Formats: sequence, C-alpha cells, structure tokens
Amino acid sequence: MNILIVGSGGREHSLAWKISRSPLAEKIFIAPGNGGTAAIGKNISISVDDIPGILKLARDKKIDLVVVGPELPLVLGLADALDREKIPCFGPGSYAAQLEGSKAFSKFLMAEAEVPTADFKVFEDYHQAADYLKKQDFPLVIKADGLAAGKGVIVASNLDEALEALHDMMVKQVFGKAGEIVIIEEALMGEEASFLAFCDGHDFVLLPSSQDHKRIGDNDTGPNTGGMGAYSPAPVLPEELYNETAELVIRPIIQHLEGMGRPFRGILYAGLMFTSDGPKVLEYNVRFGDPECQPLLMRMESDIVELMMACVEGRLRGSGISIKSEAAVCVVLAADGYPRKYQAGHVITGIEDAEQDDRVKVFQAGTRLENGRILTNGGRVLGVTALGSDLKEAIERCYTAADKINFIDKYLRRDIGQKGLNR
Repeated sequence: MNILIVGSGGREHSLAWKISRSPLAEKIFIAPGNGGTAAIGKNISISVDDIPGILKLARDKKIDLVVVGPELPLVLGLADALDREKIPCFGPGSYAAQLEGSKAFSKFLMAEAEVPTADFKVFEDYHQAADYLKKQDFPLVIKADGLAAGKGVIVASNLDEALEALHDMMVKQVFGKAGEIVIIEEALMGEEASFLAFCDGHDFVLLPSSQDHKRIGDNDTGPNTGGMGAYSPAPVLPEELYNETAELVIRPIIQHLEGMGRPFRGILYAGLMFTSDGPKVLEYNVRFGDPECQPLLMRMESDIVELMMACVEGRLRGSGISIKSEAAVCVVLAADGYPRKYQAGHVITGIEDAEQDDRVKVFQAGTRLENGRILTNGGRVLGVTALGSDLKEAIERCYTAADKINFIDKYLRRDIGQKGLNR
C-alpha cells in the first residue's frame, strides 16, 4: 500500500514509524513531515490546510490510505474531499470533526447523548457573557469555541481573571474567529486522563489509558502548551475500568453520530477528569494526541495499518489490539521560551546515543534536516519515549536517554509520570 501521513509533529513521526513496521506498507509519504519522517518515507512540502494540494498528491502518488495527524485538515473537510475521490481516509468527516472544531457543538452533542460533562452556557454576545460571569461563583472555565492551538481554555479563579479572558477572546479577538463564541462552564476538580479508541462508525476498540502534561513547568505550573510529556498506562484509569468508562464516554457519542447518519471513523479521544462524581468529559479530540500518541504506539504490538483499514471499511467488529504489558513514557524536549518566543536553527546532537537502548525511540517534532544535520525548527523539538517493566523504570530510562541529547536552549520538565508514581 502507498500511505500518506498528513502532519509534521512528533505524533506524525511516531505514526510513520509504526506504519513502516506494517507488512502492508510499501511507500510512505508525509506532508509536510519533519527531520525524523525524512528517514522513514518521502517528505512532501504541502501545508496541512492545503486540501486541494493534498488531494492532488493523493491522486498523483496513487495513495491507498491517507492518515490525518492534526485536527485542522479534518475540520476543513479533508476526509470528505478524499471520500468523493474514493481515496480511503483514516479520520472523520467535517461534521463529526466539529467535536473538536467547535466546543459548543461538542457540548451540545454531549448533552444530547447524555455523556457526563461539566455544566455549561454558550454565549455569542460579550455583554451577556460578562453579565452572566458577575453572578457566578468561581473558579470557572472560559473556552473559545473554535480551534486555538490548545490555548483557548482559561481557568479563572476570580471575576477579574474571567472578565479579562472573556475580553481577550470576544473583544480583542486574540484567538481570531475561534473566540467569537465562548463557552463558560464549571471547573471540574480531580485528575485528568486521556482515553482513545479506534472507531469504524459503529464499533470501537480501546487503546490503554494515558496521561498528558499540559503546563510548561514542573508540578503543573506556568502556561499551557501542546503537551510536555505523557505516559501510559495512567493508574487513575486502570484497565479493569476501561469498558465501564467507554460505555459512559465513547459508545454514546459513536451511537449518536451513527444515528444522525454522520458515522465517526478514526480515533476518538476523550479527555477525562476523574471527579468525586466519577469521570466527566473535558473535551473530545478527533485524532491521536501529541504526545500521548508516542507512548501508546510504543506499547502497541498490533498492525496499525490493518486496524486503520478495518475502521475505514467498517469491519472493526471482532478486532482487538495487542498491547505490551510494559509502561511507556514520553518526555518532550522543547526550545527554551516555548510556548512563547523561542529561537530555532540549533544543531541537535545525541539522538543516536539515546537510541542505543533498544527500548528508547526519539520522535522528532519541531525539527528540519539540513545538509545532513538535524536542526531545531519548532517549540516542541523532540519526544524521547521509553519502555520499562513498570512506570518507574520507564521514567528512569526516558530521562537517561533525554540527558544524552543536546541543543542550545534545550528545556524539559523533570516530573513527567510523577502523578502515576504517586498513585
């Protein structure tokens, strides 16, 4: 099979790596890819939002399967466009992709499907939203409705913070059109976990639990990022609770969309908060998380291409996923200054040394290949990922490998996985 992966991050490098291990994969193309994917397949310089360009590439290269990494092309309708061309796509159509593309759509759909989530109100008028805030208790969560690169969610501890966040979103439009509509919801308290499933529109197969670390600093301090590390499994969601939790947060959404004639095919990602009242959905994503994808794929033994084709062709029933019993940890090496201003173009050394351990894989994210050298080219640069017999061993192996890698302005959190150890 000729397979096209859309995207350029650590998630896409890990997908390319896993797909390359399938006997079904013959040629792999990545658009646009990064320094790591260049060693696996052929990078093609096409932006993820260039739907006509991706379509043309898929036709020209006689692509048998398109695997979409990020959410933007799905929200823009890439899967629908490929479907019209009879080119299989692992990822939902634009209607179902609104689960991530519009937080208001997602919250209303959760209410219709009776999925447990935070109480919420949706506002299109700034003054009405501000008046509402003045009558509420805190903390509260203010969310921009549209895609905001993971930065459109503010937890406000008091009225001043809430009004400032609201003004930034609706008046100053710091997130552009994404903030024209806002959601104000109760702040859920507890511990978070990520729960992902392969879906074929009717049936689903569960991946193990994982936990992301969004804040830039140790002990969850500082601004939110795209994710500074992840580990799997997450003890807050043990395996014996997978099926029970899926009946609350995965099956209702799949059934509801199928009943609407909008079947969900691809990865459904439930971001959960484990509260004193049980698990509640913070948000849905419509693709693999980054960096959760990296430890999940390190643990996965099954042929990912076969599973993806089963989803696309609606024949997932009876399928299963073989998962290593080992734990996996991913630590992100970032450019100092991220998620704000940072410098790029620095030479990266030590990747080969880190990968001398055969239970370590370094997935490249913000990198580029230039004259045979790997250079930094983004805020999140690398995702060092390691297996271990348990979480403690995986953490130790991961940090040992991470410390062998060097570039100017290298930054990393030192507490990835600590919550799991504390449990």
